[in-house]
This record gives sequence, C-alpha cells and structure tokens, in this order.
Amino acid sequence: MMNFKETLINGEQGAFKPDSMTPLQKVTLRAVVIGLLFYGLAAVEGMMMRAAQITPIEALNAEHYFSILTVHPIIGIFGSTYMIVFGAFTFLVPYLMKKPLYSIKIANYTWMLIASGSVLAWLAGFIYQYAPLYTLYWPLPVDFKQFSLIGGAMFIIGIALIMVGTILFIVNLYGTIFSKKPGEEKREMKKLLISAFGIDGLLNLINKMQGKPPYAKEPAVSLPVVAIFRGTIDTFLDALVILSCGILILVYIFSEMGGVSLDYKSIDALLYKNWFWWGLDLIADGLVLIYVAGTWYLLAMLITGKKLFMENIARAALLVELIVSWAVWSHHLMSDQGQPNLMKVVSGEMVTAFELVTQGIAIFITLMTLWRARPLKMTNELKFLLAGMLGFALAVPAGILQADLGLNRVLHNTQWIIGPHVHVAILVGLTMTLYSVIYTLFPILTNGAKLYSQKLANIHFWLHLVGGIGMGAFMGMAGIDGMLRRAMYSEGEFSTYMILAGICGLMLLSAWFIFMFNVIMSVGLKGLIGIYMPTKLKTSDSVPASEAGATPTIEDEKNRI
Repeated sequence: MMNFKETLINGEQGAFKPDSMTPLQKVTLRAVVIGLLFYGLAAVEGMMMRAAQITPIEALNAEHYFSILTVHPIIGIFGSTYMIVFGAFTFLVPYLMKKPLYSIKIANYTWMLIASGSVLAWLAGFIYQYAPLYTLYWPLPVDFKQFSLIGGAMFIIGIALIMVGTILFIVNLYGTIFSKKPGEEKREMKKLLISAFGIDGLLNLINKMQGKPPYAKEPAVSLPVVAIFRGTIDTFLDALVILSCGILILVYIFSEMGGVSLDYKSIDALLYKNWFWWGLDLIADGLVLIYVAGTWYLLAMLITGKKLFMENIARAALLVELIVSWAVWSHHLMSDQGQPNLMKVVSGEMVTAFELVTQGIAIFITLMTLWRARPLKMTNELKFLLAGMLGFALAVPAGILQADLGLNRVLHNTQWIIGPHVHVAILVGLTMTLYSVIYTLFPILTNGAKLYSQKLANIHFWLHLVGGIGMGAFMGMAGIDGMLRRAMYSEGEFSTYMILAGICGLMLLSAWFIFMFNVIMSVGLKGLIGIYMPTKLKTSDSVPASEAGATPTIEDEKNRI
C-alpha cells in the first residue's frame, strides 16, 4: 500500500505509464490537461469578479476588473472548451472510424497554437489592462485614447493564433475522415459526403414513408462523427469570421503605430456587427448545440452498448440544426435600433425558437436510448451525461425567452443573459458533458489507470451541479431586478444575490480542485509530466479500437485493457 507521497508522485498503484502510450493518446491528453488548467484559471478569474461584486476590493481596480471581464470568455471558451473538445475529437474520430489520425504533428501544433494564443490574449489584459469588453467589437478595440496599442496588438494576435490552431484542427479532422483506411483500395467520396452531412438519414426516412428499402442500411460515417463533421463546418466559418475581424483591427492598430490614423467611418458599423455576430454565434450553435448532441449520442451508445434510438431522425435533425445555426445571429441585435425589424422577427425570434425543437429532439433520443437499456449503473459518465442534458434543458429555454422582442427589452444587457443562459449552458450543460467524456475516456487513454477516489468523484459531481445551477439562478434573479452585465456595483444594492452567487462560484472552483486532485493522484505527477515527453513507442499512431464493425462499449474496452 503506497503512502500519500508515493501516490502523489507515481499515481494510484503505479498503473499509469506514459511510455506505453501511443502518440495519439499522448496528444489527446496534452490538449485535455491544458484545457483543464485554463478552466481553473477562468474559474479563479470568475471568482475575483464575483468577489468584487460583493464588496469593493482594493487590489482589483476598475481597469483590472474590466480587463478580466474581457479575457475571461477567451480563456473559458477558447483556452479551455476548445482545447478539451478538440483534444477529445482528435482521439474519437480516428477511434470511431478505426483508422490512424491524419497527422500527429498537426494535432500537436493545434494545442500549442491555441494555448499560446490564449496566454497572449490573457497577458494583454494582465499587463496592459486591455479591456474593450467585447473581443473584436467595432470600434472599441481600436479606441487608443483609452487602451494600449501594444495591448491591443497582443490581444488580437493571440486571437489570430487561436483561429489558426482551430483551422489546423479542422484540416486534421477532415484529413482523417476522408483518407483511406489501411488496406482500402478506393474511397467512395460521394457516399462518404452524403453520410457525413446526414443526408443518408433523411433519405432513409423518405424511403420508409414511401415503403421503399432504406437508402443505406450501414451508413459510411457513424452518427457521432457526423455530428463532429457538422459542427466543424460552423467552427470553420466562425474561425474565418473572427480571423477576418482580427486582421481588420490589426490594420488599424499597426496604422496607428505608424502614425497614420485611418477613418473608422469607412467601415459600415451595422454591417460589421452583423458579420461579427453571425460568426460569433456559430460558436454556440456549431460547437455547443451540434457537437454536444453528437457527444450525447456517442456517450449513450458507449454506456448502453446499444444502437441509438431513432438514428435516422437524429441524423436528419443534425442537418437541420446546421442550417438553423446559420440564420439565428440576429437575436444578438434585437435591441439595436439600426437592425431591420424583419431580421429581428425572422432570425431573432422565429428561427431561434426552432433551436428548442432540435435540442429537444437530441435530449429525447438520448434519454430514450438510455431508457431502453435499463437497468443501468449510475456511473460517473452516466450521471455527468444526465447533468449535462439538464443544463441545456434549463439554458436553452432561458435563451428562447431572451429572443422575444418584448422580453428582450427587459433582459437585454442584464445579468439574466450571462447567468441562466450563458453560464448554465457552458458550466452545467457543456462542461458536465465534457466531464462525462473525460471520465469515459480516462481508462482508455491511460491504458487502464484507475481513478484514485470514487468519493471525490461524487463530491465533484454535486458541487459542480449545484454550484453551476445556483450561480446562474442568482445572477438571473439579480438581472430581473435590473443588475446590468459589464458593470461594477459598489453600493451593495444587489449584494444578497451576489453573495449567494459567490458561494455557488466557490462550489464550482472547489469542484475543479477536487477533480484535478483526483486525477493527479490517479496518474501521479510523474505520469502527468510524462504526457508531454516524446513517446518511446515505435508503433504507428493507430487507434486502440476493436476490429469489430460495431462501436465498442466501455466493457469491451475494459476487457481489452
């Protein structure tokens, strides 16, 4: 029996050996670990802002507060969520398709670029107090009477590095999906594209209604890979939009540095805002709604060992969600007086409301898949999956309420938006889904390493669930009472709500510390460091998947390990 010090250094029972890992396993863990560390940084920053809203903090002046407020979503969304999602999908796509990853080098460049860009953007806020509040919103980032030129350049270059890393991730995934399997003579590209877009599911439904045989009994691409492919389209479009906005602002920054002041009026402000919000909204609708739906489907199949309930409808719904995600951005501009009313009603209200349908379909299909496989053991992966669905079941309707012209007048720019909608969606819906993935893949990626403490995993679950929902709820109550977002309050008029939200925030931060401690005790500090060392294996980066055609279950993987 190892003592605490030996366990901390070597891991639980010394089971985890990085030297025995494949390059694919290592690059996946590298990205996930960095993403979890960025999540911790975002949580600490969030608690600093929570504390400042309870009582003024002398060390946290207004400039520092708003610089944290600016970089907080960059670290939380790009540094943490992008890193964890991209790392997991870098493993899952070749794993599910039973073929090697297109390029391990590109996978390493991906996480290094996103990590470097996130750090650079964070330093712009920490050192230069760069605080335009919106990441690339016109014309705040180039208001050089208020903000530093160098800080602005650092921030935008950091964002650009993140977007380049994002594009490399997409190239790597597409290269994997469309490359030939080892020993395969020819790829049927037409069949592959039809399956990747989910069109085969739609054709199967049409043929069934007409009494015809199914278009494809065995789809060329599994449903989770379809969701990843579909979400990656939105992620690619978002990267192009954000990158183009960053380049435009860099032109103004470098011109100012060179002593030439360009005319801001040469850019149509309303057109820019629509372009910016169209791209930024694709993060939520591409990365969150589509990626998450596919992840739920995969987890449900892995946990139950069964085929997905209503798979053809799930494939068709993902195709519909892709189209819907391109037409909902105007809900961000419903209070903008220049925005045409037709766009507010059609895009902002009607199309946005349809997301309640597509997300509802995903929740129903996942729950039915689990229900049909009863009895099920309440494992870590199952309970975090259920909590993730609960998070979106709360956050998506909250967003639909905001997308009403009448309610938007009351809720716009208040803590309601950032609490019940954004934070519950990200912290409960998305993050708990990602935790489910991490708990599922942990024994697979570590070649059978055992979790140090199940009790700590249970505490992690309840602290995160109650803390995430509670913080969002109390922020929402403050918003209904008139508390604005992106504003500092020093008079204490919302102190009761902020104290309660702060307690819930401490629960979230504590949950992260407990989770990280549990993981480190499981693999050991030596194992954690070994993830970033070059692999000694001379084998190819093939995926550790079974030879069978069906998606392997967790039990299959435990037996294999």
